[in-house]
Order: sequence, then structure tokens, then C-alpha cells
Amino acid sequence: MSSPDDAAAVTTAPEADAPAPPALTWQPDRYLDRYEIATIPLGPDPDDEGPISAPLIRRTAPDPGCRGAVLHVHGFTDYFFQQPLADFFHARGYAFYALDLRKCGRSLRENQTPHFTTDLSRYREELTLALRVVLGEVGAGARIIVGGHSTGGLTTSLWLDELRRDAPELHSRIEGAVLNSPWLDLQGDAVLRTYPVTMVIKAVAKVKPKQVLPQEISMAYGHSLHESAHGEWSYDLNLKPMGGFPVTFGFIDAVRSGQRRLHHGIDVGVPTLVLRSNASLFTHAYSPEVDAADIVLDVRHMAQWSAHLGDRVRVVPITGARHDVFLSAKPARESAYRALGEWLAEIGRDPDPAHATSTGVAQ
Repeated sequence: MSSPDDAAAVTTAPEADAPAPPALTWQPDRYLDRYEIATIPLGPDPDDEGPISAPLIRRTAPDPGCRGAVLHVHGFTDYFFQQPLADFFHARGYAFYALDLRKCGRSLRENQTPHFTTDLSRYREELTLALRVVLGEVGAGARIIVGGHSTGGLTTSLWLDELRRDAPELHSRIEGAVLNSPWLDLQGDAVLRTYPVTMVIKAVAKVKPKQVLPQEISMAYGHSLHESAHGEWSYDLNLKPMGGFPVTFGFIDAVRSGQRRLHHGIDVGVPTLVLRSNASLFTHAYSPEVDAADIVLDVRHMAQWSAHLGDRVRVVPITGARHDVFLSAKPARESAYRALGEWLAEIGRDPDPAHATSTGVAQ
């Protein structure tokens, strides 16, 4: 786990009617070569686990005159290490930034519960501060792409809906959103999504929010990714354990509350690309089939609920993709990048969101 000394300190400028972004001091990231990190302090944890912070990671300082920037948010049991994704955007003129949310990845401290929150809306604090930092660095003419994977896809979608209503000037700087296998509903048997089960989760979360859900730990997804098993990717297993972090009742209640809000319909307010696998496969043991499916979430839920994100959503199933489509085997990975590149070209040709070409949900 990282300590407060792993990243630079940040001083926050006084807020006026439009709060100024934090003044950051960047220093080399300990996990990725040629990347820099600065930490946004967030004060005491509302869930009583001490001081919290959110490290912002960038792929070097932005080039003068860059066309825009990306703000990327990880999923559960995850942190930013996907350098090829940053390289892809950088080659197309986008500065790249990633945020490790409070108590996640680089921000996790001793005696904190990994990825624990009882309200996904609390993440809007670091998301909005990070957005202001990025806008301050890339300049007035640049536009921002927001990216979110899995839980990060749900969290960023809810945040964009809030930003559209509460901070329209900030929201107007967002060019689009890329959701990589977003967590839009609870996977598993249908009974788990019923009202009685929801009420049980909520009741336990109220009295024992850090109680761990009883579930069998699966190593299959981790084994499919990490180079020490059957994968090709190198990352820190302390920050992204092979079998994942335990899931608590408080966290799952926060996720379910966010999903219910989305199911009633939100509006992220920008062209949105949803990338997902074409199939799910639920198993606890690794096999070659694991490499060609989403074994974490149910892709049928992504197909069902993506239309509730807004009215300019494109859903692209990627044949043979893993849960993180950009960590898929090479053929599927290349398909995902090709779909992303085509979508970027489309939204970049039309600066007026009212006439964006990515209209409707294509499945």
C-alpha cells in the first residue's frame, strides 16, 4: 500500500464563486515510468477512516495547443496502470490524466478499507477538483473526454449527470464519455436484484457497513490478466489483488443506490461510447474460454441499461473481449481501439453536441 509520502502535496487555492483548481506539485510516479503524480487532499473521511486523498496521474505535462484531454477513472479492485490506453489518446492529440479515487490504488493507506464508500456521490469531490486541474493545464480551448471502467463507468455517469445540472459551465467543457464495461446492474441470479434482497443489503449496510459479503473468491479474472499467470499485463498485486478485494455491504449498497438512480434515467449530457464484451461467462476457475468473455459482469445488463444514460449513446459489443476491453487478447483489444478511434473522429468533426452523429443506441 502507498503512503502519503508516495505523492506530492497539494495546496488548495481559496474558493470564489467559481472555485480555483488546486495548485499541484508534480513528481515522478513510483509505479509507472515517465508518468507524474500529485495528490489532491480531501480532508477527513466521511466514513471515519482517517485523512483521505485522490492522486492524479498524468502522462507528462500536456503539450501546448493539445486538442483536449482525457480524465480516466478505474473500477473496483483497480488502479491506473493501462499505459497503452494513455498512448492511444496521446497519439491523437489528447493529454492523458487518470484519477485513483479515495482509498483506491495509490491513495490507499494502512488501516483503510480498500475501495470503501457508502455513497458514490462522495466521489464527485475529487472528480470535480481533478476536472478543474485538467482544464487549468490544457487551456481554455481544449475539450475533455471522461473515461470510466466498470464501477468507474457508473460513478462517472452519475457525476456527469450531476455536473450537467449543478455546474453547467464545467459540464460544457466535456466533449464525450467512454464507458468500458460499466457496472449498470447487479450480476448474478435475478433474486439478488429483488426488492427484499435490496432491503436486506440496506439494513446490514446501515448497522455493519464494513461487513464483508459472503461469496466465493475467484482468481480466474486475475489469472487471465497478470503476467505471472496466464496474462500479459504487469501491475502491482497489492493494489489489484489476483482475487480482488473483499466486497462490503456498505459499498454494495452504495452501488445499488447508484444503479437504481440510473435505472430511473439520467442524462450524462454528452456523446457516450459504451464498449463491452459480446458475452459473459461466470466461472471460478481459469480456462482459455475466460480470455474471450466478461467474467465479472453481465453484458446483457449493459445492453439493457445503456439507453438510460442519455439520448446520444453508442454501444459497441467487442467480440472476444474481457471485462476490461483494453486488457483483452490482441484481436479484441485492437477491435476496441478501432471502435474508440472511429467514435473520436466522429464527435471531433461536430463541435455542436446538438448535432452529434452518435445518436441512438446501436447494439
